[in-house]
Amino acid sequence: MRPILILFLLAGSQLLSAQDSALLAQKKVLKLMGCRFELTAVAQTEQQAWDAINAGIAEIQRIENLISSWDKHSQTSKINFNAGLNPVQVDKELYDLIYRAEKVAQLTEGAFDISFASMDRIWKFDGSMVEMPSREEVNKAKSKINWQDIVLNRKDQTVFLKNKGMRIGFGAIGKGYAANRAKTIMSNMEGINGGLVNASGDLIAWGLNHDKKDWLVNITNPKDKEQALGWLRINGLSVVTSGNYERFVEFEGTRYAHIIDPRTGYPTTGIKSVTLVGPDAELADALATSVFVLGCEKGLELVNKLERTECLIVTDQDEILTSTNLKLNYF
Repeated sequence: MRPILILFLLAGSQLLSAQDSALLAQKKVLKLMGCRFELTAVAQTEQQAWDAINAGIAEIQRIENLISSWDKHSQTSKINFNAGLNPVQVDKELYDLIYRAEKVAQLTEGAFDISFASMDRIWKFDGSMVEMPSREEVNKAKSKINWQDIVLNRKDQTVFLKNKGMRIGFGAIGKGYAANRAKTIMSNMEGINGGLVNASGDLIAWGLNHDKKDWLVNITNPKDKEQALGWLRINGLSVVTSGNYERFVEFEGTRYAHIIDPRTGYPTTGIKSVTLVGPDAELADALATSVFVLGCEKGLELVNKLERTECLIVTDQDEILTSTNLKLNYF
C-alpha cells in the first residue's frame, strides 16, 4: 500500500522525564517488501528499543521471502509456476494466509481475490502505459482470475491453481500481514512499552507512545498529501489507507486507480481513498481494497456488519463518507 498516512511520531530518540521511568523511543525507516516501512519502539532502554526494531525488520524480511511472487525461489512463485500442473506443498504459515484470503474473497463476493495477479501483465502503474489495453487483452487475463480455482488441501498442506496462467499475489494483504507479525514479535520482547509499524499506509500501533499517550494518526487529504482530513487516537488498532493518487493511470480525463476489480479486469473508479480502522492490519488491508472495488454503498454496508471495524471513504467528488461508528476528529 501507499505512504498516505501522516504520523506525529518521534524522529530519532528522546529521553523522557524521570517520572516516566526514562522511557526511550527509537524509530527506523527503511525499504522492505518494495515499499517504505517505519518501525518505532518505546522501551526502557535504547538497546531494548533497537533490539525490538531489528527483530521486527527480520520478521518482515522473512515474510517477504515466503510470499514474494518476484523471487523465483519463493513458495508463492512455485505455486504460480505449477499452475494447471501440480499441487505444491507449502509451509503451514503460507497455507493459512491463503486460506484466510479465500475467506475474505467469500465475504466480499469476489471483490477481494489474490488470483488478480494475472492482471499485472496488462495494467502498469509505473508511468510506462501510453494507451488502454484492448478488451481482448483484459478478458484473456481476467479469465485466469477466480479465487474458487485456488484448491487447498489441508491434509497434505498443498495449494493448487487449477488453470495454466493463473497467478496469486499478496499485494493487497501481504504488508498488513507483515505489520501484524512484526507487531507480535516486537510487543513480546523485554522492556517494550509500545510500538508502531507502518508499512506504507498499513499501520498498526500498540501500547503507549513516547508521551505515554495513545498514538496520534492523521488521515491524509487525497487532494493535498500535506494536509489532513482528521485524526485518530489509537492503541491496539490498525489504520490502513489506500488511495488512487500515488499509483494510477489517466486516459481521456478518467483516472484509473492501481486497484483492479477482479470481477471486471479493469481498475476501479469513483473513489479517491479508503481508510479502514480495526484490530487486525491484515484484514484491514484486504478490506480497504475490497471497499474500493465494491464502491461506496456496498462497501460501507459490508463494514457496518463487521465488529470493531470502521471505514472512511473520500469519493472522486471529494465527498466524505463514514461507517456508522467511526470516531474521527476533524480539523
